[in-house]
Amino acid sequence: MAGLELELSIKDLLRQALDEDVGHGDITTELTIFPLTHQSKAVILAKSDLILAGLSFAFELFSMYDPELRFRMKHGDSQQLKSGTIIATIKGNTRSLLTVERVALNFLQRLSGIATLTHQFVTAVSGTKARIVDTRKTTPLLRPFEKYAVRVGGGFNHRFGLYDGILIKDNHLQAAGSVRRALELVKGMAPHLMKIEVEVTNLDEFTEAIEHGADAILLDNMTPAEIRKAVAIADGRVILEASGGITLDNVRAYAETGVDIISVGALTHSAIASDISMKIESVSP
Repeated sequence: MAGLELELSIKDLLRQALDEDVGHGDITTELTIFPLTHQSKAVILAKSDLILAGLSFAFELFSMYDPELRFRMKHGDSQQLKSGTIIATIKGNTRSLLTVERVALNFLQRLSGIATLTHQFVTAVSGTKARIVDTRKTTPLLRPFEKYAVRVGGGFNHRFGLYDGILIKDNHLQAAGSVRRALELVKGMAPHLMKIEVEVTNLDEFTEAIEHGADAILLDNMTPAEIRKAVAIADGRVILEASGGITLDNVRAYAETGVDIISVGALTHSAIASDISMKIESVSP
């Protein structure tokens, strides 16, 4: 997705998120906050240790709803923060602050959780050549945000969608009949600048993939011992990716096999949201 197109898509998604929550108006705030010009200062606070991600999206949400709000970032994305750290302050109309609060925090908490988990995986493989990458196992419509959070945490993005990378998976192989046949079909029609990756589950399929011209091979649910053998057989001829069943407890063992890439679906489908809150600190009726 091109840069401008992605930027417009993100803004549209942020608007939809606001519309989803606010609807026709924030009934509770409209019935409790007077006068209409009531002013407050609020702080956004980290309540757990985290890698911060998504602050610019929170800023955009507040600005989108009320351009007169004054948003001051005290820290930036990718910073490692301790519980109790003030992330940002916001001054302005109290009604606006309260109406946008939950949507902004939802993005901050979700994305910081992803960045924090990604950072833990990246730290676990430090000193090896393995890159930690994400997958397409993302929340529908939130992929641009979640893949951004992976990058903030020090990881890398796999293909963004089905349209920007060729990955022949198990069901493709089943339908095509074999690794060889699938590669023949793809290589006959694929754009000449696009690499071809194929997923294999054993060393026999792996050897077949190498022999028939795969550029990259995904080693699915194979043990570190099996992957070590694959690395030796490949001898640098293809990019090797390990995936399936990889956790913080075993990722180091996979990285030490010499594999190039380790893809982890859990980065986006199982990250626990960071604890972040907004508190009204002072008011000026």
